Amino acid sequence: MAQLDIHSGTIVAHASETERAGFIRRTYLHLGGAILAFVGVESLLIQSGVAESFLHLLQGSKWMWLVVMGLFMVVSYVADKWAHSAISKEMQYAGLGLFVLAEAVVFMPLIYIALSKAPDVLGHAVLLTLMLVAGITFTAFTTRKNFAFLGPILNIGGLIALGVIVASMVFGFTLGLVFSGIMIAFAAAAVLYSTSNIIHEYHTEQHVAASLSLFSSVGLLFWYILQFLMSLMGDD
Repeated sequence: MAQLDIHSGTIVAHASETERAGFIRRTYLHLGGAILAFVGVESLLIQSGVAESFLHLLQGSKWMWLVVMGLFMVVSYVADKWAHSAISKEMQYAGLGLFVLAEAVVFMPLIYIALSKAPDVLGHAVLLTLMLVAGITFTAFTTRKNFAFLGPILNIGGLIALGVIVASMVFGFTLGLVFSGIMIAFAAAAVLYSTSNIIHEYHTEQHVAASLSLFSSVGLLFWYILQFLMSLMGDD
C-alpha cells in the first residue's frame, strides 16, 4: 500500500473537526471528479473505435494482456508517487489524472464487451458497486474503527491474486465465478481500508492522494462485480 507523506498537514485523526470535515469533503469531491473524468475518457475511447482496436490487439496474443498489466502497475506506482508529492499541487493532480487515464485504458476491453453483449449488466454493476461502497462508507464512518490492520492482509492477498491471474493467462485456464466472488470480497476490504485511512491515517493536505486510493479501490470493486455478473450471464 502507498506510504503517506509525513511532511504536509496534520494527521486527520489529530485534526480539528473543521479540518477533518474539510479534508473528507475535498477527498470525496475529488473522487467524484475522478469518476466523471473516467466516464468521459472511457466514452471517448469506445466511441472513437480505440476500444475495439485495443480488444483485437489483446485477442491476438495471450501475452499482450500481461504486457498491459505490467505497464499498468508501473504507471499506477508513478501516479501514486506523484499524488503523494509534497513538491506541488500540480504534481499531485498530474498523478491523479495519469491514474484515471491508465484505469480507463485497462477497463476498455471489459466495458466494450459488456456494452456489446449485455448493456444492462453494466448498469447493474454500477448500481451494485454504488450500494456496496455506500454501505462500506457508512460502516467506516459510523464505527470510526481504524482498519489499518487490513493493509498487510491486502498486500499479501493482492500478490496471491496477481499470481493466480498470471497463471491463468500463461496456462490458459478460466478463473470463473468463485474467483470473481473472492475478489469482490477482497475489493470491498480494500474500499474499507481506503475509507478508514481517510478518517484516521492521511494528512489534511493529502486529499488528492486519498481520492486516488479510494478511486483505485472502487474501480477494483466495480471490475469484479462486472466480471461476476457477466460470468453469470454466460452460464445461463
